Amino acid sequence: MKKIISCLLTTLGLTTACGQANYENADVKGFAALTNDPNVVVLDVRTAEEFKEGHIAGALNIDQAQSDFMDRAKEALPADKTIAVYCRSGRRSASAAGRLAAEGYKAVNLKGGILAWKEAQMPVTTDTYEVDVFKTKSGKTVKFHALVHASIRIEYDGKEIFIDPVTKLGNKTIDYSTMPKADYIFLTHEHGDHFDKEAIKLLANEGTQLVMNKRCADMYGPCAVLRNDQSATLGDITVDAVPAYNISEGHTQFHPKGRDNGYILTIDGLRIYIAGDTEDIPEMQNVKDIDIAFMPCNQPYTMTTEQLIKAAKTVKPKVLFPYHYGQTDVKGIPSQLKDSGIDVRIRHYE
Repeated sequence: MKKIISCLLTTLGLTTACGQANYENADVKGFAALTNDPNVVVLDVRTAEEFKEGHIAGALNIDQAQSDFMDRAKEALPADKTIAVYCRSGRRSASAAGRLAAEGYKAVNLKGGILAWKEAQMPVTTDTYEVDVFKTKSGKTVKFHALVHASIRIEYDGKEIFIDPVTKLGNKTIDYSTMPKADYIFLTHEHGDHFDKEAIKLLANEGTQLVMNKRCADMYGPCAVLRNDQSATLGDITVDAVPAYNISEGHTQFHPKGRDNGYILTIDGLRIYIAGDTEDIPEMQNVKDIDIAFMPCNQPYTMTTEQLIKAAKTVKPKVLFPYHYGQTDVKGIPSQLKDSGIDVRIRHYE
């Protein structure tokens, strides 16, 4: 009798799943309410291809069919948040919700999946900015949005951090007017695929702190200037400016030594290396204890794939994102680093 009663209970469209009492089901109305709750993470467990065709705004995408689904989920999903899970029709997400609940997560499955969501004329987006989520040492969430080329958006504890924002690159345009205002903007150097006054104008307000190398500051105006090997503390974020330059013969004019910056951001113990435009320079031996690294791969301006692999083995980040890769084929990098202990993630920055 208790089981029958529990299967009939509804609250905002939520029901305990019959025969699967460790997660809840939600109809579209109940699920929509969850998507507006800051204590909820929306998780799309379809394939990456399905996700790109249309998804609920703000959703993370982890394919439940992949063998490392639970490992990635545990890394990306905060244990203290409710996980609102959906797929195409509700079957795969029900399975994923059960698996998550078995690991201690509070999980809610969308009945009918995104098909029911669309039938109810609820909004979807084809925004393909990929998002990766990490936790700091104290358990706070840091989200990385792959925007374009070398442009990265970072969310942390209510703060918005942008690296080298540009409004347009090739055929891709970024509408920064739809994004929150920046608390911090970091610029590595003055090239047009990194330094864009229009993007800064759209993101900045009177409270935004800008950090640049000297060349960018000369072109932009008053702001905080960091030179190679200088550091600054911005609230609870520490930033170290590190060298970024070319060393190959015939390429040194692109990024001369001493002019441009890479940055190491330390956010509540999480160390993030944003290499900027650089080759595998000797100073990388001094870049240590890195959790997440963004390294460029785009000769003649930055590194070849061989240089990137060498640089990754030098820095030894826990997670590596090749970025700034232009037309360079980076798909083979993960297999070449498979025995290094480095988790290589290819994101669509181009």
